[in-house]
Amino acid sequence: MADRDPEALEREIERTRRELARTIDELAERVNPKNLAHKGSERIKEEAGQLVQAVNAMVRPEGEDGEPGRLDKRVVYAGAAAAVTLTAYVLWRRKRKRR
Repeated sequence: MADRDPEALEREIERTRRELARTIDELAERVNPKNLAHKGSERIKEEAGQLVQAVNAMVRPEGEDGEPGRLDKRVVYAGAAAAVTLTAYVLWRRKRKRR
């Protein structure tokens, strides 16, 4: 290292400083709460869209022509039964807590 040119060493140090500054800026950008919230909301939107497509496929399976098929009554009945059961459970819990 003693035989290296001082100017070359200074250039290398300056290059390393720039790279380090760039890396720090990138890390700061990644952990910025605003950016994290935006990325999280985008991910939730994507997953919600996939969920909607999956539910639509169960409720209205595609016909042979690729068009949405008839509404599957079993799924509607199961959903209604689940909603009634959940509502009854919530009301029962509220009534039980008041005692």
